[in-house]
Amino acid sequence: MIKLDILSDPICPWCYIGKTYLDRALQLNKNHNFLIEWHPYQLNPEMAPSGIDRREYLEAKFGGKDRAIQVYLKISEAAKEAGLILDFSLIKRTPNTQNAHRLIHWAGLQGVQEQAVSELFKAYFEQGLDIGNTSNLIMIASSIGLNENKTRELFGSDTDIKNILDRDKNSRMRGVTGVPTFIVANTHVLTGAQPIALWSKVITELLEQK
Repeated sequence: MIKLDILSDPICPWCYIGKTYLDRALQLNKNHNFLIEWHPYQLNPEMAPSGIDRREYLEAKFGGKDRAIQVYLKISEAAKEAGLILDFSLIKRTPNTQNAHRLIHWAGLQGVQEQAVSELFKAYFEQGLDIGNTSNLIMIASSIGLNENKTRELFGSDTDIKNILDRDKNSRMRGVTGVPTFIVANTHVLTGAQPIALWSKVITELLEQK
């Protein structure tokens, strides 16, 4: 197996688009030998625990309403090309994603990390759920088979907070400045939402090297 490490944030639309293309490439190349692990990278590591009003966040990030609209029109077009219909109008707050990353980590320990990542993207971008809210995260955890009471207990503690912060910090120290970032075999780095054709080429080349 070849390790494919993916650095991502569940509030990153390009990460959702990138995952969609990767998933399709894997479906087309079922003999791939990737072992995939998702890793935490917070786009807003200094975000308040309660998050921030979505409009306020976007206008501050992109320098005003008009620029934010332009950026998200481009994202919407890219999402449609990937076959995704993202409803940004439903999103009222930009959340702190520390707890979402904790959930992804716990899901990995139970062998359902892929499902956790997918459900978080869908919840945020398609349903407008606040994925910084632990009640919503517990609901998502339950939907992928994690024990509801155990998940609630974990969120009520500081379990794995340091783990998430340390891994995020380590990624930045290694030079990661944005997501999605894909690391193949701990050697080759791909950044951004890569097309299906590129992933198919990578998979073919890796299989030829076996």
